[in-house]
Amino acid sequence: MPKIVIIGAGSGFGGRLSLDILSRAPLRESTICLCDIDPVKLRLTTRFVRRLIEKHRLPAKVVANVDRTKLLPGADFVVTSVSVGGPAYYCRPYADEIHIPQKYGIDQAVGDTLGPGGIFRFLRTGPVQLAFCKDIERLCPNALLLNYTNPMAMLTWLHSAGSSVRNVGLCHSVQGSTWELAHYIGVPYEEVTYWVAGINHQSWVLEFKHKGKDAYPLIRKAMENPEIYKKDVIRFEILKHFGFFVTESSPHNSEYLPYFRKNPELMAHFGLGSRKVSLEPPQPRKWLGKNEPVPDLVASHEYASGIMEAVVTNIPFRFNGNVINHGLITNLPEGCCVEVPCMVDRHGVNPCHVGNLPPQCAAINRSNIAVQELAVQAVLNRDREAAFHALALDPLTSAVLPLHKIREMFEEMWAAERHLLKYFERKR
Repeated sequence: MPKIVIIGAGSGFGGRLSLDILSRAPLRESTICLCDIDPVKLRLTTRFVRRLIEKHRLPAKVVANVDRTKLLPGADFVVTSVSVGGPAYYCRPYADEIHIPQKYGIDQAVGDTLGPGGIFRFLRTGPVQLAFCKDIERLCPNALLLNYTNPMAMLTWLHSAGSSVRNVGLCHSVQGSTWELAHYIGVPYEEVTYWVAGINHQSWVLEFKHKGKDAYPLIRKAMENPEIYKKDVIRFEILKHFGFFVTESSPHNSEYLPYFRKNPELMAHFGLGSRKVSLEPPQPRKWLGKNEPVPDLVASHEYASGIMEAVVTNIPFRFNGNVINHGLITNLPEGCCVEVPCMVDRHGVNPCHVGNLPPQCAAINRSNIAVQELAVQAVLNRDREAAFHALALDPLTSAVLPLHKIREMFEEMWAAERHLLKYFERKR
């Protein structure tokens, strides 16, 4: 039975994915190995998984260790969901990645995918993820790496360019976005089908059908309803002007383009708020408490356990995954990271050929890919100047600041995170 290692098990994904795994009958004899550098979070998650196993009388085993190298030997699957340097969305360094750019007029919605926040998150996370890959190459070279850590596109690109590890990047924005579309047009999600492709957090709903019939006319009609429109203003604006609905949320999408957040007036016009980051650490998740009810065995919409089940049973499973573009999307750069429909079975992940995206959609993707490419080169080559070039090409940053101010902001952010960027000072 499979051995599954979850690195970053103290995050929300540790407990959630363990529940997903145990919800699938073919995986119930798995050994779930939990790893986190925070012993308190690791203890809470381990207790939660043990309670699941005991209540539902499952044959699964759970082991835990703060040292991943004790868990990785012989692993079949490795899941990564980590935050390097501090909590993912609280405290420093995340606070600096939001608040320093705000001083320069760059107000990010989330700052974990692109922009100053996404780039610096990648610079501090990429070297650690490369270390994971080197351990996998050495200790479990046949394992499939499933990454949930952001920035997804940059990290998937790095995993593939910097190691030999089989890997795929996983996100829930395709499932979430298509569910929202079904909700907007008032039909059951089980009755819709879709074909979605692009890049992570910016994939395009190329087809959306209800009972086999094109449902885009229903989406455009729903958009005319002011109550529905205000729930997703940015994505409906993108649909109105570029012709296709895009994945991820409206606030997220507003920071990947130059049109929505370049000044306070525009932000107010589109109803966009300014992000503030608490310097207080988050409270432990309530559902991890020892007196909380043990949940039923019901899988979530996350893809990881479905992929594992398909590999174990050889029954194909379809999902949207982040993979390297080898002729999959023909008008996006070869070798970049794309998000496309994939099939998985015992033979691994098999991405589907998409062909050309609509040219305007591909052009928007390429503006983000240019940033990703330079950031990946910065980590692979330990090239600080390539990191600056990535920031200078960011669509929102370049819409707000001249080059000398981008340089000033870059230097201030680098100084704030220098202790996390020592990788760049070592010889290659």
